[in-house]
Amino acid sequence: MESQSLREKASEETLISLLQLDPSPIESPLADEAASDEKQLGQSSDEDAPVTLKSSKTGTSTSSLGLSGHAGHGAIYYLSRIQRYSSYTFTVFASLHLATTSLIPLATLSVPASEAYLLLAREIYQTPLSEPLLVALPLAAHVLSGVAIRLLRRSQNLKRYGGATPHLPVHLHRQRPQQRTPSSGPAAKQRGAWPQLSWISCSGYALALAVGLHAFVNRALPLAVEGDSANIGLAYVSHGFARHAAVSWAAYAGLLVAGCGHMVWGWAKWFGLSQRAGWRPGPPTGNARVDREVKRRRRRVWYAVNGVVVLVTGLWAAGGLGVVARGGPAVGWVAKVYDGLFDRIPLL
Repeated sequence: MESQSLREKASEETLISLLQLDPSPIESPLADEAASDEKQLGQSSDEDAPVTLKSSKTGTSTSSLGLSGHAGHGAIYYLSRIQRYSSYTFTVFASLHLATTSLIPLATLSVPASEAYLLLAREIYQTPLSEPLLVALPLAAHVLSGVAIRLLRRSQNLKRYGGATPHLPVHLHRQRPQQRTPSSGPAAKQRGAWPQLSWISCSGYALALAVGLHAFVNRALPLAVEGDSANIGLAYVSHGFARHAAVSWAAYAGLLVAGCGHMVWGWAKWFGLSQRAGWRPGPPTGNARVDREVKRRRRRVWYAVNGVVVLVTGLWAAGGLGVVARGGPAVGWVAKVYDGLFDRIPLL
């Protein structure tokens, strides 16, 4: 009697997993070869047109649902590509910005001597054409595509596991009394529908906030107050550290940690390294020797990626915080311009 109830439960679970299936027509390779042979023999294309149109309509209706193995892709596929390729473009800007705000000041050990290189780099990424293409659009596409992917995956999880499956028998939606817990219910299903938030995603959201504040202080605010940002350079950053040390150090430290961590681990993900890195071992295989080897390899990759994070963060901090932040306040009318800008920033 007990085994019969187990088989009944397994059958119900199988029914749930098969409810969404829509079988697509099987294409005959013999028919395709015959059609191609007829075309090569010079048959009229008008005779083949109705058949071709019918088959294309059938393929479109099935591939739009993602059921065909050789046809179109879903929205998450294209959003993932947008998220990936936008990071390539933004990395060009980030590399130039790292060089001019950290590496060159670290080499010259002088803020005034490094200003010329920053102005030269601005001719590359701060023109009316290059700034949207290299900075604004890739950043917006990267962030918005990531948010859209999370929302789509949450919607898919709700449809698959959250009680939104169509034509599901009513008794399968109801939870047995002995299985109910205080955390079960619609609210728990809504919380559990969200995909797992990785450390890369967490650092990405923190970086988006930090970059937004950085762009507001160094780009948007001078444009709104002065009409341009011609007077904004490394001396402006040094003046901010001299006048508002605590806020500046906290803001730039957060920007460096979140930025370097997200970018390095993001590139590790594109190269397939983050999937093989981890402090905890993977799922047990039943073989202690294999489990130890897998754990050792995962930790080795984890150490390597975090080592690159520490290296990049150290280089950026050595020039940005070690040289530029210690450059001292500006003097003369430039100092008055900088003070007027910082006075318009809330919480300063």
